[in-house]
Amino acid sequence: MKKILIVLVAAAVLLSGCSKKEEASKEASGKLVVWSFTDELKTMIDKYYTPTHPGVEIEYSLTPTDQFPNKLDPVLASGQGAPDVFALEAAFVRKYVESGLLLDITDIADEARSKSLAYPIEVGTFNGKVYGMSWQACPGAMFYRRSLAKKYLGTDDPAEVQKYVANLDKFIETAELLKSKSGGKCVIVSSAGDLNNVFLGARKQPWVVGGKLNLDPAMVEYMKMSKLLKDRGLDGRVGQWSEGWFAGMKGELKDEAGNSIEAFSYMLPTWGLHYVLKTNAPDTSGDWAMCPGPAPYRWGGTWVGAYKGTKNVTAAKDFIRYVTTDDGFLEAWAKDTGDVVSNVTVMNKIKDTYSEPFLGGQNHYAAFAEMAKSVDGKLTQGTDQAIEGLFGEAVAAYTNGEKSLDQAIEDFKSQVSAQLGL
Repeated sequence: MKKILIVLVAAAVLLSGCSKKEEASKEASGKLVVWSFTDELKTMIDKYYTPTHPGVEIEYSLTPTDQFPNKLDPVLASGQGAPDVFALEAAFVRKYVESGLLLDITDIADEARSKSLAYPIEVGTFNGKVYGMSWQACPGAMFYRRSLAKKYLGTDDPAEVQKYVANLDKFIETAELLKSKSGGKCVIVSSAGDLNNVFLGARKQPWVVGGKLNLDPAMVEYMKMSKLLKDRGLDGRVGQWSEGWFAGMKGELKDEAGNSIEAFSYMLPTWGLHYVLKTNAPDTSGDWAMCPGPAPYRWGGTWVGAYKGTKNVTAAKDFIRYVTTDDGFLEAWAKDTGDVVSNVTVMNKIKDTYSEPFLGGQNHYAAFAEMAKSVDGKLTQGTDQAIEGLFGEAVAAYTNGEKSLDQAIEDFKSQVSAQLGL
């Protein structure tokens, strides 16, 4: 009899949990205005959310990324015509998280912490409260050409290649080795700019500490690395997203004299595999592999937040909870799109089922899942975009020999002070 009672009680608890979820779903009703800069949310709404939430009417609007903040800022500030829910890009998510204009969704984050990666929640957290959540993770990796690794390092095994680039000192040693063994033909990266996010990820502290600008030693090292790569001829001397940068992926990069250059690797995040390498260098399929590289970093990603003055808090929270934490939805989304999700429960369930032909059969999903654990979201702040824009100018001035290291740093600090008051 006791066993029967225990079973009945357990069943009741389970049913109670299910009924609460169903009840929460039923409570989500009315109209939601959703703004985005990415069509991913539109797909989520049309294919997944709306069919399971017939009581919620969604009015969706898409605006290009470069115009999105200018459209969002005035309506949030005035409260007139503000959307209920909106997407936030990695470059400007913290601006809004720190603005005081977003709805507190700490309860959603608390429900999901035990099954979520830390860094996406950290990015959405300010003063102990969570204002933004993300369904995805965008850790970065080092993608390298298998044929060049075999030719110059004697192996294309990701675990072995990682030993050659395990830290920034090893990275330089290997850059010199590639140059030496190739007679100057093989460069470790086509652009020194590829390392920007790597060094940002290698920082111990963010850009602003105690209300003052903090130039982490890692960023000074990046300046030195950028100039060293150029002066020693260890990079392809092209800019990211330039014609030469893409040419290197296809094995078609040339120097100023028209001589062929072999680009050994590219630093790219999760989406870089599908939307950069695959689309721009399809003929190289099978000749790539990936390893963590010299430091854990992230690049990109989309967060979702809500206006604190929304008139439909229940539906707004339900939508955010669904697209950023729901196990069933995220498993379907990951399988349908290949997106690396932030839900560790889902990640662990599906990560061992992948084999990527473009990477010679390597399981990229499992590799990214491991890399994502080391990313530090607490380094992200609302002033990052402005500060990093100015820092990029300092790096270029020093790398190109226009300024000394000390002068470039001094000018950078002066510009930050003048423009941001830091």
